[in-house]
Formats: sequence, structure tokens, C-alpha cells
Amino acid sequence: MTNEMFREYPDVLTPGDLQKMLHIGRNAVYKILNEKLIDTIKIGKKYIIPKVNVIKYLTAANEC
Repeated sequence: MTNEMFREYPDVLTPGDLQKMLHIGRNAVYKILNEKLIDTIKIGKKYIIPKVNVIKYLTAANEC
């Protein structure tokens, strides 16, 4: 199932991609990123988000 999840998105995401994927607002995206709920790489002010980490976040949240 995880291979099928978000197939239309690239392997490396931007905060804008994450916003679209999760259907949440910009503030919610940056709250998730600032609280380090999803593992990211930050270069300067720019976030690089591996898609696999978003899937891990969602599957872990579903297990609770």
C-alpha cells in the first residue's frame, strides 16, 4: 500500500506539496515541520521533505 500512496508526488517534497497532500493549511504545515513530527532536511530556510518520511508519519499516526 505504501508504494501506491502519493504516487503522483515527487520523492522529495516542498512544504507546498505537503500542504496539498494532507489538505491542511500553511500554518499547520510549518507547525508539523517546526515540531519535527516529520523528519526533514533544512538548508538555510528551505525545507526538503522526503516523501517516505511523510508516509511514515501517516502510518505511525494511524497505528495509535
